[in-house]
Amino acid sequence: MTPSPNAPVLPAQGAPVRAEIDSGLLFIFDMDEVLYSYDWRERMRGMAELTGLSFDELRRRWWHDTGERAAEAGVFATGPEYLAAFEIAVGCAVDVTEWVRLRGGAMTPWPDSIAAVRRASELGQITLLTNNNALAGDHLATLAPELADLFGVHLLTTSHYGARRPDPAVFARVLEKYDVPAEQAFFADDMLENVEGAASIGITAHHFSSGEQMLQAIEEFALARA
Repeated sequence: MTPSPNAPVLPAQGAPVRAEIDSGLLFIFDMDEVLYSYDWRERMRGMAELTGLSFDELRRRWWHDTGERAAEAGVFATGPEYLAAFEIAVGCAVDVTEWVRLRGGAMTPWPDSIAAVRRASELGQITLLTNNNALAGDHLATLAPELADLFGVHLLTTSHYGARRPDPAVFARVLEKYDVPAEQAFFADDMLENVEGAASIGITAHHFSSGEQMLQAIEEFALARA
């Protein structure tokens, strides 16, 4: 019996499943501990040297709800606004180049994860959604050079949206920006509370454990909508 020309072509047993391109899909990715390892303590050691403040004093002055977490939610809308507030909090001038170097130096790319993102870019639109401030947003292409060509202008921090994960509002604003319904969106994050925040508005949310498993989740998500 001759198969119909419209019949789907099934992959060979054991072969990876690859869906056809669908430009209506949106793939949203966290950055730290999904695409890169992030050694927060290493960065803080550098920040302590830069500011002359101890690790604990830095946390007391800035890494709290009205400091860094507020910045991630867009309270300081621009990089210069963030820097000014940070300098007031730590009591000294901070060189932006050194701030960027310390942040980027604490990050190590995960090739398997980046390969999964590259596959997602073949299936739809990709965008970054990292809990980060506007100054980091200004320098994401430097902090994450492996992502610059892949994401282009879609390297974005939560500060851009005026809310931070796991607030469902930030996910709703991402969908609004890209004009994509929740059922056409995929999100990957290593933190369960953020996964649950995305899932609460209908986004397919993947709890990250490895680049290989994320790739499989991407393929399955796209195939179900092919």
